Amino acid sequence: MQNNQIYKEVQYPGPYQIAWSRFKSDHISWVSFCLVATFIFVAVFAPVIAPYSPYAQHNENILHPPSWQTAGNVYFLLGTDDLGRDVFSRLLHGTQVTFGISLIVALVAMLVGCALGAMAGMSRGLRASFFNHLLDTILSIPSLLLAIIIVAILGPGLENTIWAVFSVLIPQFVHRTRIAIKIELEKEYVTAARLDGASDFHILTNTILPNIIETIILQYSLAVSAAMLDIAALGFLGLGAQHGSPEWGAMLADSIDLIYRASWLATLPGITMFICLLSVHTMGHGIRNTLKQRSE
Repeated sequence: MQNNQIYKEVQYPGPYQIAWSRFKSDHISWVSFCLVATFIFVAVFAPVIAPYSPYAQHNENILHPPSWQTAGNVYFLLGTDDLGRDVFSRLLHGTQVTFGISLIVALVAMLVGCALGAMAGMSRGLRASFFNHLLDTILSIPSLLLAIIIVAILGPGLENTIWAVFSVLIPQFVHRTRIAIKIELEKEYVTAARLDGASDFHILTNTILPNIIETIILQYSLAVSAAMLDIAALGFLGLGAQHGSPEWGAMLADSIDLIYRASWLATLPGITMFICLLSVHTMGHGIRNTLKQRSE
């Protein structure tokens, strides 16, 4: 049979394909990525996966132990609380509140913060000095304390918690983006682009931002972790999600009085939050290291 392809073209992988291959070869980062993808899947399809409503009370099964204990029941995989609510269903719905909201809030804060950070990084003179002093003032206050102050002003509730966490995360993105841009502006390839007649907007979008993407990704993973901790902490203190909500922090607050009688009510939300935080943080560092190797 006649072959028309005399010269076979060799297909070489692109930089992002190489980065993806390196990322998958890092087993710890890949496992973390799979765990984060699982949490995202649960957050999206929690109403479908959960066997019961998070507020449904089974009065005949109050404080039922998890299924792996002798008195456990397979119908309540992780047991029930003091009102007979299924802990497994509440953890699944709590993924939507604690983890899902953290992803969205951190994403919006990243877009706003990176835009303001780019303006601060590319500015000079009085505007740059104003941004520097304003950011130093805001960042000197711990993020959780600042969130508590904002919620105390706006009032308790999950919606006000979202606004508080969003307001706390923006200065962090502004500060990290501004510092990264200032460092890149001192490098020779930016000077060469200026000598070629490139505008500040062209230098920012086509020259600087592709080289600081790993910094932004790392900051996003840190922001998701910080948002989860702040939402859970405010829920635990009764300033965020109110008691009875399936939010992980509120579940921990509701189970404090029963920790010696029904320890699973406190340990299961804590373990779930720990695994989620560790997975997000590890995956962010893995992506950052992979992209950093791509640019080297």
